[in-house]
Amino acid sequence: MTTGIRYTLLSIRDLAVSFGPFALLTVLLLALAYWWLNPNPPKRVVLATGPDQSAYDEFGKRYAEALARYGITVQLLPSEGSSDNLELIRSGKADLGFVQGGTADIGYDEEDTIVSLGSLFVEPLWLFYREDTAQKLDQTGTIDNLADLKSWRVNVGTAGSGVPRLFSTLLDVNRINREEVQLSELAQTPATVDFLNGQLDAVVFASAPESLMVQMLLQSPGVNLLDFAQSEAYSRRFGYLTPVVMPQGVVDLANNIPERDMRLVASTTSLLASAKTHPAILQLFAQTAVNLHGGSSWFSRAGEYPSLEHSEVPLSPEAVRAIRNGPPFLQRYLPFWLANLVERMWLAMGLIIALALPLSRIVPPLYSFRIRSRVFRWYAELRDIEQSHENGSKQPIQSLLDQLDAMESKVEKVVVPLSYTDELYALRSNIGLVRKKLLRKA
Repeated sequence: MTTGIRYTLLSIRDLAVSFGPFALLTVLLLALAYWWLNPNPPKRVVLATGPDQSAYDEFGKRYAEALARYGITVQLLPSEGSSDNLELIRSGKADLGFVQGGTADIGYDEEDTIVSLGSLFVEPLWLFYREDTAQKLDQTGTIDNLADLKSWRVNVGTAGSGVPRLFSTLLDVNRINREEVQLSELAQTPATVDFLNGQLDAVVFASAPESLMVQMLLQSPGVNLLDFAQSEAYSRRFGYLTPVVMPQGVVDLANNIPERDMRLVASTTSLLASAKTHPAILQLFAQTAVNLHGGSSWFSRAGEYPSLEHSEVPLSPEAVRAIRNGPPFLQRYLPFWLANLVERMWLAMGLIIALALPLSRIVPPLYSFRIRSRVFRWYAELRDIEQSHENGSKQPIQSLLDQLDAMESKVEKVVVPLSYTDELYALRSNIGLVRKKLLRKA
């Protein structure tokens, strides 16, 4: 190894030793901040959806496909509906779920455990009935209000969907005794089969128009949809209901389905999540909601949803930012994992840098001390030899000279950077001065 390379390696070693404690402290602080903030989201989340072929099920598949691009696996958990989804979130079996307004009991004591990512879309209450059954009451084959359902066989969906509770409320305000209607609580698919086979007179759904069942029944011959002429009155009586209108021909323009504007009552569906769900996951779901539900639909204009209104639980700050401002600035130019890491660590990194900058001033003096200590530590031995001579020590002069020669031999092997060689040569010069004193006395 050449002398130049050896000098360079020694300088690097000294610099590393001097900088080491400072670097170790910084790494430990960053590791502590990373552990405390937990910036990286989990790779798997559970989304409670709804029955097969329902709108919740269809939307769940779209969310899973969207988040898969970010490396997040969304496990879809089928359920009976809104009430069931809320219970799954409460029990920790699901991280997120679709919940319809007014169909589930959400208490004020849950403000710290459940958050909302905003209202996603409206879900009208669809009451489909058989035309042949209605003809027994009216030759036109239509009914005008819920009072006409007396003695009918009506399916209101499973208890977990929340629709039985909502429909029972509507029966109560219409002063209809529930015993006057033959209510059943079958799931959507078997209920639709029985309805088309004539074993049921009416079925009630609360679903977005994207539901395959709704789309099919709207175009099925012999099936009519109840026009809620009092939709405005229902909305005034119940704050979670909204009057909506399905325009004439919106289902099928060529066949003019429906033949006239249909008035319906609807509630808004929100995406609820456990407050323990990772913030980055909430942010991704909120951003996906903007893309999936931000367009125009049968009952809303473009940009109307997702909405921060009609929320029964506190809104997630991540959802508010995503809906109002769109994706974060860094996420527009960096991969999601890197943008998320910087976004959630920047404050901690700023504090660590603010602490590290003053501490970094210690490094140059510490490095200088290490280099100079190689030279200065020999002065103690040189002073002892000189004082032994001046104090009249009985030690022979030749012995002192031998000590000087041994020390000088060791000093010649000391290596320091070029910027510190003046101190090394000063030491060797001082050794020569002491030697001259001893030689004069000898």
